[in-house]
Amino acid sequence: MEKAIPEVTLNDGTMLPVTGLGTYGLWGNAGADAVSSGINAGYRLIDTAYNYENEGAVGEGIKRSGISREELWITSKLLGRYHTYEKALVAIQESLYRSKLDYLDLYVIHWPLPKQDHYVEAWQALIDAKKWGLVRSIGVSNFLPEHLERIVKETGITPSINQVELHPFFNQEEQRKVHEEYGIQTQSWSPLAKASDILSNETISKIAEHHNKTIAQVVLRWHYQIGSVSIPRSTSPERQRENLKIFDFALSETEMSAIAELSKSDGRLNDMDPATHEEF
Repeated sequence: MEKAIPEVTLNDGTMLPVTGLGTYGLWGNAGADAVSSGINAGYRLIDTAYNYENEGAVGEGIKRSGISREELWITSKLLGRYHTYEKALVAIQESLYRSKLDYLDLYVIHWPLPKQDHYVEAWQALIDAKKWGLVRSIGVSNFLPEHLERIVKETGITPSINQVELHPFFNQEEQRKVHEEYGIQTQSWSPLAKASDILSNETISKIAEHHNKTIAQVVLRWHYQIGSVSIPRSTSPERQRENLKIFDFALSETEMSAIAELSKSDGRLNDMDPATHEEF
């Protein structure tokens, strides 16, 4: 497949594809096959996490794909129980051992866990891991503006990415403005929200019909046009290929505005508020 996925330049100078493959729930042999088929469909950004318990399957999928490691961008995430400095460094090493990779392209803190209040030292561990060549780029996930402000103020290092829940029903407009101020790339998790709700949405359905595209393609195109990197999850080779075909059409300002109006202040899927949510 031709290289048809645009890239963005992060604030540390590294390049990132504007869409990637999510791997939550992809385990074992089937998970490895799904990762391999995604890579062969054209994905170069693969998103996993320590807490997904599938870094090994991702590593095996990379091996099965036959694609050079240097062509790929592999992301993993630090889980909550390893937020202290020494444990964070061990977790990063363990992620490498599990995936059988020499380095990770991006490593992020999965959740800030402000009640535990160790996210600053976790961030310092990521800073040092980058200095030592374990990871190429470092970022965060689910960090609210106050969390971003604190780690930048106390360490002097700004994350390259903040991966947040973002979809048409919760478009994170104010959070994205903060990212722009810091020069942080926004990345969307659960970009298609609950597929059943998205697929039955009349507004998006009409837009999809107008462009002769699927609803998923319209939503992923919307992410691209608001400047966010999306990581849709799919195990189907056909759907994986379909989700990449978003660069041959564009949504109008009217269509973008119509999708923006779908957002709700309480639009989080599972009420996972980073101010209170804890993940260990």
